[in-house]
Amino acid sequence: MRTVQQLFALSGKTALVTGGSRGLGLQIAQALGEQGARVMLAARKPGELKAAQAVLSERGIDAGWIAADAARDEDIARLADEALAQMGRVDVLVNNAGATWGAPAEDYPADAWDKVMNLNVRGLFLLTQRIGRLSMIPRRYGRIINVASIAGLSGNAPGTMQTIAYNTSKGAVVNFTRTLAGEWGEHGITVNALAPGFFPSKMTQGSLDRMGVEAMCARVPLRRLGDDEDLMGAALLFASDAGKHITGQILAVDGGVSAVV
Repeated sequence: MRTVQQLFALSGKTALVTGGSRGLGLQIAQALGEQGARVMLAARKPGELKAAQAVLSERGIDAGWIAADAARDEDIARLADEALAQMGRVDVLVNNAGATWGAPAEDYPADAWDKVMNLNVRGLFLLTQRIGRLSMIPRRYGRIINVASIAGLSGNAPGTMQTIAYNTSKGAVVNFTRTLAGEWGEHGITVNALAPGFFPSKMTQGSLDRMGVEAMCARVPLRRLGDDEDLMGAALLFASDAGKHITGQILAVDGGVSAVV
């Protein structure tokens, strides 16, 4: 029987993390890398990717990067193919890239709806499909971690956010996770999702500025927002053999918000 430390180890594994140049994606990449995984970061901007690679390298993590727009079909195919060419395989796929847009539902622009859906749902599906077909299914092994949101578990309270496309897209990610877990379990692939609450990030900065950090913390049972460490343990559980019998699950990392709404 392996030790707990061995169950959580990722030595010899490879991981592809989309939206990995900053925020939650970089936090997850660091967690996987510190446990021994070789990490490939993906995002749109080379400058941010180089900076993220430097951060990980300072921690002794073997990290590379590929600039790609996960909302574009051709970029998704190239990203998958380049990641496989450079690493040989993808053991852990973290679908973290995402976008949001705020507007009242009655005035929500159709092009903004498409932008959010193309990245948060279509791009996630196409990349997962390609990595699964080319790497995970043939080897009968894979760990897929989708970054959903507690916004995909419920609606928004009146007077807070107006993010109908984002909430809808993350609800789709939740059921995508459950459905794919059922289909790909026979291939030895686990599919799970993290559902973060509010973490300070570029994506959430507008909401934090509008509602205020103190007011947002007052809605959280733990009276705090997420920080730079709070997704690490949960991501490692889903990525490692410690979670090899867990699939189709949605884990809220939100300070208890989803338990009381």
